[in-house]
Amino acid sequence: MEVIVGIDVSKDRLDVQVVPSGEAFAVGNDHAGVEELAGRLIALAPQAVALEATGGYERLAVAGLSAAGLSVVVVNPAQVRAYAQAFGRHAKTDAIDAAVIAAFVAATRPQIRPLRDGETQALAELVARRRQIVAMIVAEENRARTAIGRQAQKSIKRLLTALRRELQSLDADLDDHIRNSAVWRVKEKLLVSVPGVGPATARTLLAEMPELGLLDRRQIAALAGLAPWTRQSGRWQGKRFIGGGRDKVRATLFMAALVAAKHNPLLKAFRDRLVAAGKPKIVAIVATMRKLLTILNAIMRDQKPWQSA
Repeated sequence: MEVIVGIDVSKDRLDVQVVPSGEAFAVGNDHAGVEELAGRLIALAPQAVALEATGGYERLAVAGLSAAGLSVVVVNPAQVRAYAQAFGRHAKTDAIDAAVIAAFVAATRPQIRPLRDGETQALAELVARRRQIVAMIVAEENRARTAIGRQAQKSIKRLLTALRRELQSLDADLDDHIRNSAVWRVKEKLLVSVPGVGPATARTLLAEMPELGLLDRRQIAALAGLAPWTRQSGRWQGKRFIGGGRDKVRATLFMAALVAAKHNPLLKAFRDRLVAAGKPKIVAIVATMRKLLTILNAIMRDQKPWQSA
């Protein structure tokens, strides 16, 4: 019988539930606790070890258990809670949550994908930090437009100067990270060969979507949250929506699609054709995002740069 392990993650503790034996225990969410947990789970030979994404508290456990050779999958907390509520499990404790996670994985069989390696993780952290700095710059620029007092304006200008200097430093670090790896140089060159895709977009995709080029177009669209889903009941059919997936990738592709719809002849013609057919502009841009991602996926798969028709 298959063994599935569910782990509820908190800042200081990992609550573990083993299905179907019902064994339950807890360890610390630190190096010693993860090492102890890995030893106990290896002896059980589980088919999957599942943890919820908890804003970073799960990273140590995911890295340690994966390094121990265990099949680790990180699941969406919203999907787990929806699964629990569907079966009337409204009680919520750490032990119950661990059991629900294990039951969810046993029922849904989510695909277990390879985790990002050390270089990809380091790149992802730099890209995330750059995104945070850009957001802070935008916020301060907005405050500068409404500030009236001279002292407040001076404070904003000082902070903006520091933030822009930090952004330059991060861009230099990203350049060094890419330049020091022949593999990253080749991948970035392939991605930026597509008109509309710049270094920031390429680096975000490399960091946040290492599966690019390894999945088919439907799978990669679903991973980015660009696969449309339909609401339908009987004769009634609602609008189609996109959602889920990796929001950082989707936000980056949105900006790239806006640029590509102006400067990439193929994607511009594609977007204009949809608008001419009566599609709302936002629908046309989402379709352009999906087509751009499909193109980038094919380029990474074939290892051939963009070639204009």
